[in-house]
Amino acid sequence: MLDDGWAVASPADVELDAARLSGLDAFLRQWPNRNVHAVVIVRRGKLVFERYFRGRERRWMEWSEPVQFSTETKHDIRSISKSVTSLLIGIAVSEERFPPLTSSVVDYFPEYAALRTTKNARINFEHLLTMSHGLRWDESRAWKSQRNNERQLLEAKDPYRYVLEQPMASSPGVSFNYSGGATSLLGAALAKAVGQRIDVFAAQKLFEPLGITDVEWLSFTGSVELAAFAGLRLRPRDLAKLGQLMVADGRWNGRQIVPAWWIASSTKPRVNAEGHGALYYGYQWWLGRSLLNGHDLVWTAGFGSGGQRLFIVPGLDLVVVVNAFDHRYSIPLAIPNQFVLPAVTDYPTPPTQSVS
Repeated sequence: MLDDGWAVASPADVELDAARLSGLDAFLRQWPNRNVHAVVIVRRGKLVFERYFRGRERRWMEWSEPVQFSTETKHDIRSISKSVTSLLIGIAVSEERFPPLTSSVVDYFPEYAALRTTKNARINFEHLLTMSHGLRWDESRAWKSQRNNERQLLEAKDPYRYVLEQPMASSPGVSFNYSGGATSLLGAALAKAVGQRIDVFAAQKLFEPLGITDVEWLSFTGSVELAAFAGLRLRPRDLAKLGQLMVADGRWNGRQIVPAWWIASSTKPRVNAEGHGALYYGYQWWLGRSLLNGHDLVWTAGFGSGGQRLFIVPGLDLVVVVNAFDHRYSIPLAIPNQFVLPAVTDYPTPPTQSVS
């Protein structure tokens, strides 16, 4: 058994129905090409369920040969890296080492003064955190398209210049527009503010206190700069630790690692995530809800392409991790909604209604 700091329990110990959870195995066997690699479930701070499968992963855009995933296999978490970047910024803000969230982004980078305009000077760090920056940005196009901003960002020799070169499409703070470029600027500002690479800062302030020792943070393909928006690789159990940190208001084993007020600020609905269903967005975290026993249950999540999911349900003290490269996306969402949440045995059932 991996000695990584997790307390392990049976599902019944934390009021989860093991029979319900066993249905998850049968569900995944329905999909011979599912390419789901790992599922980890934590409740009340205890690891109670984990499954690992064989499949092919993508490291950036390169497919691996099929491998058997295990407790010790790192996995791309893709855009869940954005949520981790937010945690790091919260630590830096609490140490008064990050610029005010309401201050101008472009003015924090005098090396790009030539790109400053009266319009983009209005973008502040909170606009970046909430993806309401107003920059023209499109990640929805085919990867081969020269108009896919994410691809151009990944391959740029100077990724931060590339982001700041983009024209304004709307006023900052008006509407949601998902952008890896926004997180890239946040990562650059963080590194500048703390005087360290973000992976070094993360190791000292976040990962080592959590007992996370096997970490990789990839750089842009066109630059040596680390890709804050999508480059992080973690083991599933370690990703679950970040979820437990959120559930526990920033604490791990009694130690406050991320300020509780930053967790609350990050998970407060800040903007409607237009184009992404009935979701809100906080500070680099997705905010949604599921129906359980007739009750509206709110959750926080980190989403990454291919089906990387970190679901955090504070009201149930529950964390669910899914690693996959299945672009049907319905499967990673079905795991918590159809199997994990219905397995909770101590959540109130709807009142009995009489028929008159």
